[in-house]
Amino acid sequence: MNSAQNSGTPSTIADERFERGLALLRKVGGRQQPAVLDSTADIAPDLGRMTVAFGYGELMANDRLTLQQRQLATIGALSAMGTAAAQLRFHIDGALNVGVSPAEVVEVLIHTAVYAGVPAALNGVAVAREAFRARPELAYEPTDTGERDQRYERGLAKLAEVDGHAGDAVVASLQDIAPDLGRYIIEFAFGDVYSRPALDLKSRELASVAMCTALGTAAPQLRVHIHGLLNVGGTREEVVEVITQMAGYAGFPAALNGIAAAREVFAERGEG
Repeated sequence: MNSAQNSGTPSTIADERFERGLALLRKVGGRQQPAVLDSTADIAPDLGRMTVAFGYGELMANDRLTLQQRQLATIGALSAMGTAAAQLRFHIDGALNVGVSPAEVVEVLIHTAVYAGVPAALNGVAVAREAFRARPELAYEPTDTGERDQRYERGLAKLAEVDGHAGDAVVASLQDIAPDLGRYIIEFAFGDVYSRPALDLKSRELASVAMCTALGTAAPQLRVHIHGLLNVGGTREEVVEVITQMAGYAGFPAALNGIAAAREVFAERGEG
């Protein structure tokens, strides 16, 4: 927040945060009166106002990530957590409102299978189906890459592109106890999922960092994917921003733990 936003009385500053958040939420939600204000008005109106003022007026009120990137990250996190179908639907609609394509939405949901399991991905896709049905003008056609062979070779090449030696180390660490799991990581996660063309690698890694942060149970994998995001063109600022955004969706402890992981990665890369 800049000095101009810090000037004025506390009530004026609070009003500015709310109005700034309201403008952004209207852009994402496509409604003049955001649903979160109506749905909380009878029981917790302050929560609705906090959601607007903090969530949109502070947490996302900068251009460190685009609105499209923010929505893809949020869809990934909510789908991975599996506990917020209504909010996932809102953010799928929001993604479409700010220019994300249906194919990109579906790719993030498919990507969820790698980090939160196939049930989470299936449930996310069911929510997306409802959203697409409500917008027949989208004329969405599912992507079928037609690629069924050479999964291992394709996955190995994609793993090297994203994670380099870090990915090799994960697979090698499984050879003495669960070599099939290492093969599945290469063939399924990278050969089948990461190699799909509808979503670029930077978007995939942004979503992966968001998912691993929100889940709160994957600190080693989060560090690998922070490295991965930086490897495919992400910046330190973007890493910090997507983790910070998760404070609004998975809570401050998850975001703080994510930032601790990022600090370790930056130090390893000489960026601390």
